[in-house]
Amino acid sequence: MIRIAPSLAASSQLNLKQTVEDLEKAGADIIHFDIEDGNFLPVMTLGVRMIKDLRPLTKLPFDVHLMMKSPEWLIPELKEMGADMISVHYEACPYPRRTLGIIHEAGMVAGLAFNPATPLPPLQHYLPFLSFVLILTTEPEAQTATYLPSVLEKVTEGKKQPGLKIEFRRHRDIHIDPGMKTR
Repeated sequence: MIRIAPSLAASSQLNLKQTVEDLEKAGADIIHFDIEDGNFLPVMTLGVRMIKDLRPLTKLPFDVHLMMKSPEWLIPELKEMGADMISVHYEACPYPRRTLGIIHEAGMVAGLAFNPATPLPPLQHYLPFLSFVLILTTEPEAQTATYLPSVLEKVTEGKKQPGLKIEFRRHRDIHIDPGMKTR
């Protein structure tokens, strides 16, 4: 099953309300938020308050991709704002299993994100809390990053790991972030 989760990072900040309404009408399945800290990732595009502000506009799930070091402090606040899913970077969390557990215990779907150069580790250790893997196919440091098709080999790797399949019902999804911009 393919689900579409457009990111609001490519949207005009002036028209986010209209963008969410248009995405829902167009058939989007999930609204994706990219949140950077300016530390793990040298850019900052969106703040978190908009999650709370946009939540009343749609019943679509909100997927929050945290591109920040040690993001645990923000998880309870994101839950209160209406986030349904949170992914954190494997490279940015000193204890990814613990962080996934915090997301899971807060009642949200928990995912691990991987930059293009990061190989997938054995993921069985994370499975009690891990619901999805987010694989980036561009380097996240720039809005104009180049698509790296070779990264798609990680999807094949991930599918071979026990307990991790592309099956929505099993809640062990593999998500792919192509980093594509619209006009």
